[in-house]
Formats: sequence, C-alpha cells, structure tokens
Amino acid sequence: MYQLYNLVKKSGTTTIFKGIIAFIILWIIVSHVLQMRLMGAILNKFVSIGMFVIIILFQDEIRRFLMTLGANSVFRSLVKLFGGKSRDTGGNNFVTPIVLACMNMSKTYTGALIVIEQEMSLGLYEQTGEIINADVSTRLIENIFFKNSPLHDGAMIISKGKVTAAGCILPISQNPNLPKQFGLRHRAGLGVSQETDAQVITVSEERGKISFMSRGHIYPNITPEKLQELLNQPVGKTDKSERIHK
Repeated sequence: MYQLYNLVKKSGTTTIFKGIIAFIILWIIVSHVLQMRLMGAILNKFVSIGMFVIIILFQDEIRRFLMTLGANSVFRSLVKLFGGKSRDTGGNNFVTPIVLACMNMSKTYTGALIVIEQEMSLGLYEQTGEIINADVSTRLIENIFFKNSPLHDGAMIISKGKVTAAGCILPISQNPNLPKQFGLRHRAGLGVSQETDAQVITVSEERGKISFMSRGHIYPNITPEKLQELLNQPVGKTDKSERIHK
C-alpha cells in the first residue's frame, strides 16, 4: 500500500487519492454509523461503480505498482522456488564496451540514452524503435548516437548482451522535483527506470556528464570507473550514498 501511495504521489494525483479516501470515510459514517438510509442508498450507487472509476483514474499508477510488485526480489524468489526461471541477461561481458563508449561520448559532448534490460522485459519499448539485434561494441554505440545519425535522439536498448533496438521512445517522468539541469533525455531515462528494473545510462549533450539511473534513482556526474562498478552490481543493490532522487 505504501508503494502504491508513493506512485500516486509521484504522479501528482495525491489530491484525487485523498478525495477518494475522504469519500470512503463519509460513506462508512453515513451508511453504517449514522444509518441514514436515503443518503446511504445514494452513496451506495457511487460505491458500486467506484472500482471502475478508480481503475480509470489510476490506471497508470496501478500498472506501475503491479510491475514493481512483479520485480520485487521476494516475488522473484517465490517464482524461482516454484520452478520459474530467471531471465538470461547475457552476462556482463558487454559492460566494458558500454563504459568506453560513454567515456568517449562524454569527451565529445555527444548525447546518449542507453537502457539495459534486467529481469523485466523491455519488448514494449523495443517496438517503438528500429530493431538492430547486434553485438554490443563501443564503435556501434558511438555511431548510433553520432549527432547526424537518424537514431541518435531515441534510446538504445540492450538485452541479453545484444543491442536489440535503437531510436526507441520511453515514458517521460513527470516528477516536478527533478533538478533543472536534467532535460528530456534524463526524464525519459528516469521514467523507464521508475516503470521497470532496467539500468539506464545518460550522457548529457550540453555538459558531457554521465549519469546512471536505477529504480527511480539518479546517480549524477559519475566517472567511468563508477559507472562500471554500478553496472556490475546485482539488480536492486546499487549504492545509496550518491543518488539524489527517488
């Protein structure tokens, strides 16, 4: 319930959520405490369709909550216990080419947005871009994000050790607390890290800074060495000391 409230709070629909809680309290008082039959009958009509209204109003938050629940380590452990198999991420042999590419793009102020799939599938976002399905290499990453490349404005998705797609469209974070220096590229990276368990890397075109995002947290202005350390850590185990946003 706490996670669901946090998702509602981030989306800016807290007032609606509080209004629904207030209505439920009013309904309980009128129908069950004061036993006002006429008013209770009217409120009962609203309650009978209330679940459908809540689903419509909070469909995005409910979807994110269910995705968060599915990515929870306890839930994954239960799935494995009953015979489920963990997704194969292809090992970490692609980390070094990514780090080298980000280091080079940082020096040349080349903007980049790289999303690395973890346990949760990114197939929905892959379909919004161009399917590539190529081995991860430093030169390929730099060529895709080269300023004159037709795919440089979108996100690159890496899955199972392969560059599966590029030029992809990601959900934009609506959180108003994001610092002003972070633009649309960072908001897109933060958005997909809020909705999935993916690891996200951004390189700022204006400042040449590398940032890492995971689970809705941003680790800004990190070094290539720190980036490699974060990429090699298990899902959900990133260091909390340097993050600035949740």
